[in-house]
Amino acid sequence: MNKRATITAALFIALGVATTGLLYNQLSTGELMRPHSPVIGPADAPVTIVKFFDPACEGCRAFYPIVKELMAEYPDGVRLVLRYVLFHRSSEEAARILEAARKQGVYLPVLEAVFAVQPRWHGDPQAAAAWEAAKAAGLDVKRAREQITGRDITAILEQDAADAKAIGIPHTPTFYVNGKALPSFGPENLRALVRSEVERVQ
Repeated sequence: MNKRATITAALFIALGVATTGLLYNQLSTGELMRPHSPVIGPADAPVTIVKFFDPACEGCRAFYPIVKELMAEYPDGVRLVLRYVLFHRSSEEAARILEAARKQGVYLPVLEAVFAVQPRWHGDPQAAAAWEAAKAAGLDVKRAREQITGRDITAILEQDAADAKAIGIPHTPTFYVNGKALPSFGPENLRALVRSEVERVQ
């Protein structure tokens, strides 16, 4: 390869690296997290788990205790950011219940209650059992019925759907840890990536 070709190749490589870095930064600060996204855990935690989830997804329900264990293991070091990807018939109603719960300051207990009874409302477009569980967990159902029709909640769900499409979310749950996707899907891979990120930032 002559000198001119070598220089040209080097420029293309440098441009590719710079472009990759730009796309990564945009993904990390844009599509992965939004100001409206629910956050569980310390706001200033150095490690962020972003979970794209469907409230009606059995896998999302199964992974939730694993994420809780990791957050308990690193109470000051890990936070969870939740994004909605609604694949099932009953998903939207459940997501709207959760957003109403967030407005009322009871997001976490309602999330856990809705997950706990998921088999009872999965497939029900009205998610009746989810409403019952949310009420038992502290949701003011009368207020929530009014809140779920708000344009603000619709905008959140639409933005999350657009971001999931832009990223190309293949399934739920899909995890990113400090902007890094899991090398392959599985509980141990999630644990390993979170622990490696905690060690890296300490």
